[in-house]
Formats: sequence, structure tokens, C-alpha cells
Amino acid sequence: MKTNIQNLLMIPLLAIAGCLQVQAQDMPLVTGPYEPTWQSLQKYECPEWFRDAKFGIWAHWGPQCVEETGDWNARSIYLEGSYQYKEHIKNYGHPSEYGFKDVLPDFKAEKWNPDSLLRFYKSVGARYFFALGNHHDNYDLWDSKYQPWNSMNIGPHKDILAGWAAAAKKVGLPFGVSLHADHAWIWYEPSRRYDRSGDKMGVKYDGWLTKEDGKGKWWEGLDPQDLYAQDHPFSEGTWADGMIHRQWAWQNGASIPSEKFRQNFLNRTLDVIDRYNPDLLYFDVTVAPFYNVDNTGQKIASSFYNHSLKQNHGKLRAVMFGKILPDSLKGALTWDVERGAPNELIPLPWQTCTCIGGWHYNKRTYENNGYKSAAQVARMLFDVVSKNGNLLLSVPLRADGTFDEKEYAILLELRDWMRTNGEAIYGTRPWKIFGEGPIAESNIAINAQGFNEGSYMNPSSQEIRFTQKGRYLYAAALKWPDAEKPQTIIIKSLGKGSKQFKGNIGRVELLGYGKVPFSRTADGLVITLPSKHKDKIAPVFKIK
Repeated sequence: MKTNIQNLLMIPLLAIAGCLQVQAQDMPLVTGPYEPTWQSLQKYECPEWFRDAKFGIWAHWGPQCVEETGDWNARSIYLEGSYQYKEHIKNYGHPSEYGFKDVLPDFKAEKWNPDSLLRFYKSVGARYFFALGNHHDNYDLWDSKYQPWNSMNIGPHKDILAGWAAAAKKVGLPFGVSLHADHAWIWYEPSRRYDRSGDKMGVKYDGWLTKEDGKGKWWEGLDPQDLYAQDHPFSEGTWADGMIHRQWAWQNGASIPSEKFRQNFLNRTLDVIDRYNPDLLYFDVTVAPFYNVDNTGQKIASSFYNHSLKQNHGKLRAVMFGKILPDSLKGALTWDVERGAPNELIPLPWQTCTCIGGWHYNKRTYENNGYKSAAQVARMLFDVVSKNGNLLLSVPLRADGTFDEKEYAILLELRDWMRTNGEAIYGTRPWKIFGEGPIAESNIAINAQGFNEGSYMNPSSQEIRFTQKGRYLYAAALKWPDAEKPQTIIIKSLGKGSKQFKGNIGRVELLGYGKVPFSRTADGLVITLPSKHKDKIAPVFKIK
């Protein structure tokens, strides 16, 4: 079992200071032309910088990376019999004695170098950067005035968001923050369970602990309920592990968060906006925080937009994302699709968020070669951009603040492809149609937040995606054709008599190579590929 001896003397004083901080006065809303109503927020227009950027990288990184067992670690260590529960007991102890609160001091970020990471992310091709501000684990990765369980008091003793924000500013990347702690209320409910078999049967996990229980402990002066947020009735069906997904929108028997909890989340979010001036805000929620409960989401959006106007001399740079947005609200917020994409051209800008592995670092993904390849990322990017979207890619970091050598190799390969083909992505706009091919012509439904990216992972060379910029049309085949000699790509939408394109084609270039032969027939634009080329992922053509 791991211990935290070095923290025994330091933490209680910090914790006491944190508890005093949590009594801070409520953050005021920033006033301006946007009011906290959906009607007022409909005036919002997504800024052009975001439409031009197309590609961002996300450090979805926090204390749940310590155990290296993957996403939702802080919840799953309380799910009896799960892989994460078993690994936690083996390496740390039973969750009645050693819960997630006790893991926090082992999140040290000792090798974290935000300046180096941001320079590398930009070199890969990122045009904006996202940091995790808090996750469902309810731990704030900054010097939080409203949550004493934070990265200054416990763990690395660093203001992580401040480090990320400063590094992003140095390299000129717009800065985004994702905030997920609004769901801690139901997400941590398993911390109040107990084993139903074995030696510890019936012994309650540590989600029941209060401040009074901390006397003589490393966390003396801290209240575990500020972290676990479980001083409330259980949701209906709380012992059913998957029930939380049905209750994510605060429906189907979810325990409704108290006004105090909702105000605390609002204060923490406004604190981030005020201190770090993010350009982007992401919430892992249906529409906006507490959408079916109160107007917290509208308050955040209006204050965020007004703050952006004041910080940028009347120019709005802010982008706030929401999931499962009804069409009526896609003007007020920017739609985010998790691990998937609509299979159609969307009129308003949107984003897909995905990860090369799991959201939090997982050693099994590394050991089993479970990462997405650079080719899969590049193809997904072009598909998303062709539909008027952006791609936000998470690259999991280990708890020390580094990524592994397999992730590094993937990013290097992606960087090479982006340097050759980036002109077909950055600053482009959709064409008349987003693409053609068997996948493009399929009915691929979105599942809740998204979760359909598997349908796009195995394209053929018939799968073409389009973007345009100025006088040029760009067309990417999402895979090189099989070993035919000579190799050709046929783009049906550019054939003679095509209703999509009735003009002339004067020149076709293969990016990274140069001019290539072509002809137009009734079947399509037939492009002959060179026998030797450097690209191994997807050929992109520049058509004049």
C-alpha cells in the first residue's frame, strides 16, 4: 500500500487555508450585451478564428492518471469486482481505507513542462489547446478559491491552469478549459457503497467520511464531502453501475444537485474565466451545466461571452461547447460531438472531440497497442473538416506530465502529414457536398453524444472528402488505392456533366509531390498517381 508521508505535516495547514477559501464571496456575472437567456444567447456567432483553426490538442490530464487504469478511475475504484477496483486494492488498499482522496497526493506532475509540450503541440499542427480544469472527480487543477481539494493544496502544489495558460500564450495558441465537476454529485455515488462479498463485506467505502473524521489524518482540516459531494439522497437505481448514463441529463431519477452545489460550480467556472481568460469552454453535459435544473448554463455562457468582448476590445473570441444540442440552441452554443461525427454537412461550425486512446492514461492501452494510428486521426480530421467541423484530439499524459513513446511516434507521423497537407485543412470552408463514397452515402446515426466514430475507421480509396479555399478545391482520398499499376483515383463528383461542378479543371496537384496527370470522363475526374511518393496516409489533391 502506498503512503503519503511527505505530506503528513504540510497538508493540514493548506487544507485549513483551503476551507477558509471555500467561504469566498460568490463570483459576479460579467454584464454586457449577452443576458442569461437562450433568446439573448441566440445573438452569438462563432468567431472566424475558430472556423479557420480546424485542429486542437487536449491535455485531458489530472489525478485519475495516477493509477494508469483509464477513464472514470475515481468512480470505478468503488465498483466492486471491476478491473480498476482490483488494481486499486492491489496497489493502494481497500476503498474503505484508501479512497480516491488518498490518491490525490500522488499526483505530482513532477516532469510536467507546459512550455515544451505547447511548443510540440503547435509543431504537430494544433491551432488551439485545451486543458482539463476539473473532471467528474471534483478536484480543481488550479489555485481554486471555491474548492480546497485543488492542485495547489494537494498533489503537485502547482497552479496547473496558470502554467498551461501562460505556455499557450507564449506560443500564440487560443486557450481552452474543460470543466466536468458538475456531475460529481451523482458520479461519486458508488463511494458510499460497500463490498457485498469477501472479507470487507458490509464495510462502507470512504464516501461517508466527514471533516470530523480527519483528526490525526493527512487530510485533517479538509472535508471529504467537499470532494465527494455525497451528503444527499441516492439517485434511483444507484447500485446499477450503468444507470448514470440514463441520468446524465438529470432525469430518470437522478438526485438533483442542491442550490449550494450548483452555485459552487458556477463560482468555480467564473473564477476560471476571470483568472485565465480562456477562449474556449467545454462541458461534458447535455446542452449546458444543469440544463434541466436551472439556468446556470445560460449564466456561464452570457458571462463568458461578455468577458470575451471586454478582454478583446469588443471582438468576440469565445467558443462554448454543448453536447446533444437541439437545433434551436445550435446558434447559442457550439455543438460538440464526442467520438463521432454527423454524416452530413452541418451549416454552423461544430467540433468533434476524440482521443488516441482513453480519456485518462491507461497502461493497458499502451501495452496492447490500442492507440489510434496517425492515419486514423488524419482521415478523421479531413472527414470532420469537410463537414464544417473541427477536431479536438486528446493525447493522454501520465501522472508525471509526460506522454509515452508510442504516443510521441503517432504525433510525429501526424506532424509530417499535416505539414504536407495542412493547406487543405486550415482556413478552408466546405464545398457544395462534403464527400462521396460508400461511407459518405451511408446512413450513420449519432448515438447520444456521438459515439459512432468506428463507422469511419476503415475507408477505401473511393472515399473522397472536399474542402475549398479561394480558387482551389481540395479533394482527399481517405486511403491510397490498393496496389494497382498504374494507380488511379476517380472522383465522381468532378466528372463531365457533374451537377456539382460544371467549370473547367486546369491543373491537379498531389500535395507533397506536384502536378499529376488527369482526365475527365463521364465517370469522373480520373487522376493518375505517381509510382513513388512519400505520403503513407491519404493523398490530397489541389484542383485549380
